[in-house]
Amino acid sequence: MSITPQEALQRTIEHREIFHDEMVELMRQIMRGEVSPVMTAAILTGLRVKKETIGEIAGAAEVMREFARPVPVADRMRLVDIVGTGGDGSRTFNISTCSMFVAAAAGARVAKHGNRSVS
Repeated sequence: MSITPQEALQRTIEHREIFHDEMVELMRQIMRGEVSPVMTAAILTGLRVKKETIGEIAGAAEVMREFARPVPVADRMRLVDIVGTGGDGSRTFNISTCSMFVAAAAGARVAKHGNRSVS
């Protein structure tokens, strides 16, 4: 089943669920860059305000994993996985970057990743 970004936004405004299969298709559109940043922000905000369902979260996570770039590592190499995009321009302390340096200094091999940075 397919849903347009406008329909998805309307559902969040009405506190109605976006079903798992619809969320998968919507997230694919978002990840392919077919949905404007403003509409994407509105949908994500609407989801947060109405409280996300398990199906919505699972559908979004599945698609983000589809679009994730694998990190090539040697066989049996163990990595610590730390996520973060960097600074947000708000003059706040970036704990993910700091924790990456602390873990690396302690001898851990760190894979720090994130999505598009807001900085």
